Amino acid sequence: MSNLSVLYDAPGPRAKARNILYSVVFLLLLALALWWALDTMADKNQLEAAKWEPFVADGRVWTTYLIPGLLNTLKAAFLSIVIALPLGALFGMARLSDHRWVRVPAGAVVEFFRSIPVLLMMFFANAAYAQFTDLSSDVRPLYAVVTGLVLYNASVIAEIVRAGILSLPSGQTDAAKAIGMRKGQIMLYVLLPQAVTAMLPALVSQLVVIVKDTALGGALLGYMELLSQVRVITANYGANTIAAFTVIALIFIVLNFLLTSFASWLEGRLRRGKRSTGAVLHGGADTEMEFDEPHVEPHARK
Repeated sequence: MSNLSVLYDAPGPRAKARNILYSVVFLLLLALALWWALDTMADKNQLEAAKWEPFVADGRVWTTYLIPGLLNTLKAAFLSIVIALPLGALFGMARLSDHRWVRVPAGAVVEFFRSIPVLLMMFFANAAYAQFTDLSSDVRPLYAVVTGLVLYNASVIAEIVRAGILSLPSGQTDAAKAIGMRKGQIMLYVLLPQAVTAMLPALVSQLVVIVKDTALGGALLGYMELLSQVRVITANYGANTIAAFTVIALIFIVLNFLLTSFASWLEGRLRRGKRSTGAVLHGGADTEMEFDEPHVEPHARK
């Protein structure tokens, strides 16, 4: 039996020992870095129980600041995702259009908004809403954050969709054309459903970016999302800056972990669905026919 793997040669005894040594050295360095960080925090009195007590002993910190901030983060992220996903898919498909008058403007829009920093778009949207609309100062930061996130992430999602569709074999399009399907039907019913599985990891990464980028609006536009609660907590409970940042970072980690876990489950479910053996046709109550791999006689395979 060969020791060759598909992508690389299987490591021998010396390579395995070397990999184990590298792993041990890395873990030791990581432990030293963690010890240094904790020791430095202890020297600065950042590990005192009084600085962490509000997060474990005072429920008002959670009910008054952290949970409302988390809900605002989820609100901005949810609105941005709901708008950016279909808008990005639309522009991604438009960039693949056979019509130049559709393809060129769509490409210009995508490249324009993909090249501008998302924070700049938030600032511009906030100024535009303040000058041209009657939005109150309470809701204007939310509109500005969502607008900036949608414009930037929709352009990125458009490129993800375009790349996912182009990664499919050309035979898919040829087969669909052979049975008389139009370009729009091919895109919606043949190419896009198959490309979803390939696009899912990149899409999930972009959704995580949307969740994290809501903090930009809290830091610079006054939107009361999760990260912005640090200022209020430290003002009301003393010098808890490190503790507050640590707790909020852990909340973001848990939130993004749940998002990626759901996406991994969904991807696995989609892949299992595509590994079905064939299509099942129901011709009536007593009629069921399954199309599977055709039987070929041994002499016909030669």
